[in-house]
Order: sequence, then structure tokens, then C-alpha cells
Amino acid sequence: MKLIALLLAVGLLSPLAHSESAKPISEVQNDASDSPVIQGFGNYYVVENHATIAPDTQFKIAFDVAPAAKKGEQNNHMNSLARFINMHVAHGVKPHNIELALVVHGKASVDVLANEHYQARFNVENKNQALINQLLANNTRVYVCGQSATHYKVTQEQLIPGVQMALSAMTAHAQLQQQGYTLNPF
Repeated sequence: MKLIALLLAVGLLSPLAHSESAKPISEVQNDASDSPVIQGFGNYYVVENHATIAPDTQFKIAFDVAPAAKKGEQNNHMNSLARFINMHVAHGVKPHNIELALVVHGKASVDVLANEHYQARFNVENKNQALINQLLANNTRVYVCGQSATHYKVTQEQLIPGVQMALSAMTAHAQLQQQGYTLNPF
């Protein structure tokens, strides 16, 4: 009984469980203007009374992803880009004002393998391919670290079409910074 009371208390105190100012997107009236840009990914909470974001705000942000997803599962770190796009467009930022870059390295290098190569290697589908395809179609550049890719035996020909092989993740980040991208700390 004490365990149930504790679980209820923790659930009720959780900021994502119940809040008058934060509602899951699934609870929001969903008309054409509310439909997400990245379909099937990037869920977010609607936050009432948040700091104003001017409609003409422009974002140029690089995201860094090194941890791999469990085999056959979605990489939630990559899903953060979809969440960023969906929540900002839903809150008035124009999609063409959002330029993102995804720099993949380390064990996550296999998460950008085209499905046929991922299946050949792991005997399951790559759940990240649909997400990467939508990101690429929505003003996002995707790079994989050539050093990590070589280490994990990933070649350019095996990548999801549109993913670019960088010399290294360090190189990609340095070049993106010179092009005005900031680094997202999450």
C-alpha cells in the first residue's frame, strides 16, 4: 500500500505527468495548423504563457548525437530534432527559418545506415530511417563522422541517401560553427 501511495505521489508531482500549463500535444485540439511538420516523431508539450518567440526568429542549430539506439529502436537523441521543429513551428516560427544540422558519431554511426544495410547487419529494420528522411526533407543537414564510420565499418554507400560523410565530427562542428550554427547542449 505504501508503494502505491509513493508511486501516486511521484506521478502527481512529476512536471510531465500533470500540469495546468503543460499539456501533451495529443490533448491539444489538432487542426491543420497544429499538424506536426515531422509526422510520427517529435512529440512535445504545449506550454501556455511561455516566453515570447517572435515569428521571424531564425534558428541555425547543430545537434550532436553519439549514443546509439538499441538495435531496432528509434534513437531518441535524433528525435530531438523533430521535437525542435514541430514545437517551434506549432508556436509560430516559420519552417524555413529553422535550419538544423545533425552530427552523428560514435556508436550512433550505425543508426544512419540505410535500412537494407542495417537489416543485413542487425536482422531488424532501422527505425531511424523514416525520421532521417523527414529531417532531410525539412531543412536539416545530416553528417556522420568519417572517423567513427570507418571504425564501425560504415561506408558512404551504406548510408541513408542524403546523409553526408564528414572527415570527422569535430570537423563538421567546426565548419557548422563558421556557418553560424550554434550547438544545442541537449
